[in-house]
Amino acid sequence: MFKFAKSMTAVALALAAVSGSAQAEYPEKPVEFVVPWPPGDLEDVLTRMIAEDFSEAYGVPTAVVNKPGGGGGPFPGAIEVANAPADGYTVGSFLIAIPVVGPQIGIPDLNPDPFVPLGNFLTYPFVIATGANAPYATMSELAEHAKDNDVVLGHFGAPLVPTQVTMGLAKEMGFSYASDAAFDALDCNTLASGDVDVINTTLQLILPCLDEVSVLASIGSERINLTANTPTVAELAPDLDVALWNGLFVHKDTPQEARDKIIAVAEKTMMSDRAQKLAAETGAQVYWQPAAEVVDQIQKDIETMGRIESMLSE
Repeated sequence: MFKFAKSMTAVALALAAVSGSAQAEYPEKPVEFVVPWPPGDLEDVLTRMIAEDFSEAYGVPTAVVNKPGGGGGPFPGAIEVANAPADGYTVGSFLIAIPVVGPQIGIPDLNPDPFVPLGNFLTYPFVIATGANAPYATMSELAEHAKDNDVVLGHFGAPLVPTQVTMGLAKEMGFSYASDAAFDALDCNTLASGDVDVINTTLQLILPCLDEVSVLASIGSERINLTANTPTVAELAPDLDVALWNGLFVHKDTPQEARDKIIAVAEKTMMSDRAQKLAAETGAQVYWQPAAEVVDQIQKDIETMGRIESMLSE
C-alpha cells in the first residue's frame, strides 16, 4: 500500500509539472534580439530601446546580440535566428535585404523564407557619399568624372538593396564603378582612409564628419531633413525607388501569444519621446508598420528589386 501511494504521489507530481509547464506564460526566460550588424547604427540603437522596454514590461532579462557577417552582409545573423527554436525567445531585427534578397541568393536556411514580420519600425536615412575634397559634389559630376577616372565604391555587401540601387543609378547615369568592396561598417574613417572613393551608408554613421563629406544622393523617395538640398535616387531615376527599412521578425512557427507581446512593446517604444528624438536628430523615419502591411511591402520590394536585377544584367 505504501509503495502504491508513493507511486501515485510521484505521478501526481509529474502531472503537475507538465501542467505547470503547459500553462506557463510567455516570456518566462531571457529573450535575445539579434542585430546582424555591428553596434552603433540606428537599427542597433532602436532595438536596444525595444529590449530595455521589453525587460521592464515583462520582468525578464533581454540581450541584444550583434552578429555581423564580416563584409558578407546580414545573412549569418539571419541564419542564426532561422535555426533557433521557434518560441519567441530569439527575435531578429532585420533590414529589407533579409526577406527580399535572402531567399533569392541560394542560402538554404533562408529559402523558403522562414520568417514572419512583427512590424517595421525604421526607414534609414541611407546616402551615397564621398569626401568633401573629391572633384565631384553631385551624381552628375561623379558620372562625368568616372568616364576618365577609376572610382571605387564601398558598400555593405554586393547583393544588398542599397548596393544594387547604387550600381543601378550608376548605370542609369552612364557610368560604372571601377571596383567595389564590402565592409561591416562604412563611416568617416572609411572615407578618410582612402580605401574607397564613394560609400553607400546610413547618415547616422557619418554624422560626426558630415561637414567633411559630400552627400551625392539619398536612397528612397523622400529627402532627408538633414540633407534637404540633396536629391533622392528616386528623383534621379524613378525606377529605383526603394525605401531601406528595418523591422522585427521571428520564425513563422512562433506562437501568436509571443508575437503579440513583442509587438505591444515595440510599437509603444517607437512612439516614445526618446525614439522620436533619435529620428529628429538623425533624419531617420521611426514609426510602427503592422505585420500585414509589411507583407505587402516585401512583395512590392521583391518586384522592384527584380527590375533592378534585370537592368544590371543587361
